[in-house]
Amino acid sequence: MIELIPAIDIINGQCVRLSKGDYDTKKVYNTHPLEVAKAFEDHGVKRLHLVDLDGAKAQHIVNHRVLEQIATGTGLTIDFGGGLKSDDDLRIAFECGASMITGGSIAVKQPEVFLRWLQTYGAAKIILGSDAKNGKIALNGWQEGSEVELMDFLSDYRKKGVTQTICTDIAKDGMLQGPSTELYQRILTAHPDLYLIASGGVSSMDDIRSLDAAGVPAVIFGKAIYEGRISLKELGNAIVNSKPLPTC
Repeated sequence: MIELIPAIDIINGQCVRLSKGDYDTKKVYNTHPLEVAKAFEDHGVKRLHLVDLDGAKAQHIVNHRVLEQIATGTGLTIDFGGGLKSDDDLRIAFECGASMITGGSIAVKQPEVFLRWLQTYGAAKIILGSDAKNGKIALNGWQEGSEVELMDFLSDYRKKGVTQTICTDIAKDGMLQGPSTELYQRILTAHPDLYLIASGGVSSMDDIRSLDAAGVPAVIFGKAIYEGRISLKELGNAIVNSKPLPTC
């Protein structure tokens, strides 16, 4: 069964969602992210995807106190991303309770730093962020484009020891119009042993079942829950059969 990973995105310490990564589309769903995290945990969630959108924009960690509150207030395994650009950012994230971190822009702009993190902390703790628009990697909270091809990017880092990636089709993110299942199938065909975490576009449990049928190991979703498309009860019922992230 596919691993189910709800997301909390943070701006100004609040739980928000964007559409297609556009900060002007911000919608606040809860002013207390810890309450949201506890509700997830109460319904059987084991892992949380926490994104510091302020950090992504500022290019350094910002909402580490929210991370710390959730890490100390719940037993959730937290993968944390957004604005991690330096060794100090990484230190703060881990000290504040992150179990794993996601690096995307850093892997493009400063690959030597990302590879050092990978070597120092291991592939189980360092996730490659591979967020793409029109097949090319986007940077800095999706505010900046690049000419780096998604498939080449993944192939390169797979050879360098990356074992897991969070891949978001930005055109789908927050739109509740279904995920990019065909894209994920292409990635898995090229890299069948990659722990691919799909993100973006999930609108219902049917979308999640479709990803599961396609062999996608894990999925991140948020807006579908906040908009009532997926209930916490549904999530709880489904997550009983979800599989844990492997140690690698």
